Amino acid sequence: MTQSPSRPTRVAVLGASGRMGAAACAAVEEAEDLELVARIGRGDPLDAVAAAGAEVAIDLTVPSATGENVHWLVEHGIHAVVGTTGWTEESLGELRARLEGTDGVGVLIAPNFAIGAVLAMRFAEIAARYYESAEIIEMHHPNKLDAPSGTATHTAAAIARGRAAAGLGPVPDATEKDPAGARGAVVDGIHVHAVRQRGLVAHEVVQFGGVGEQFTLRHDSFDRISFMPGVLLGVREVAAHPGLTVGLDGFMDLG
Repeated sequence: MTQSPSRPTRVAVLGASGRMGAAACAAVEEAEDLELVARIGRGDPLDAVAAAGAEVAIDLTVPSATGENVHWLVEHGIHAVVGTTGWTEESLGELRARLEGTDGVGVLIAPNFAIGAVLAMRFAEIAARYYESAEIIEMHHPNKLDAPSGTATHTAAAIARGRAAAGLGPVPDATEKDPAGARGAVVDGIHVHAVRQRGLVAHEVVQFGGVGEQFTLRHDSFDRISFMPGVLLGVREVAAHPGLTVGLDGFMDLG
């Protein structure tokens, strides 16, 4: 669907009754080049998105619903900007296949919309080439439904790419017994530790270790408003990127 440059882009928000959804609605309403035409909460029919003439939909729902939502949007020619986690390689592959049969529909799935978090992931991939050890600690509010976070999973994949490019082998770890799982999850060969604690929003620490030194990357989102510049960037750019883009960095000039 092509939008006219002479009028605002028509936007719908799925998951509008949640905290992220409410923040997204407010951000869209404040943007002069965007128009909020539909707020979709739990139980509301998706038909309302098409009936409102939405050109782009922001999905901020839950992992159990996002796949069906996005496939519906693609089927109806509506671009999608997705902040809901829970996507797997299998579900991403199914979405890519669905998009191949569409005419110019774009979908962005972003593990994190905070610009600093996107930069941290890119910096982690660069740093991974130079350090023997790497681990991730992700910290979120206790209402988060999945662990590890999509951001941590995406960061681990970036670190793995950097290590592979440098010809590095497995991260050194002599642990033989860990019956309680104290070493955390292992994602793409990188240990990831998830913290769920009241008072937190979204935080990530990436620790790299080398002989005689430690290098640490940290990003903190203290308020959900920190995600809104990235959400709006995605809404403004998704139509220009047909097919599937995973990661907001795909819309940013990061080299």
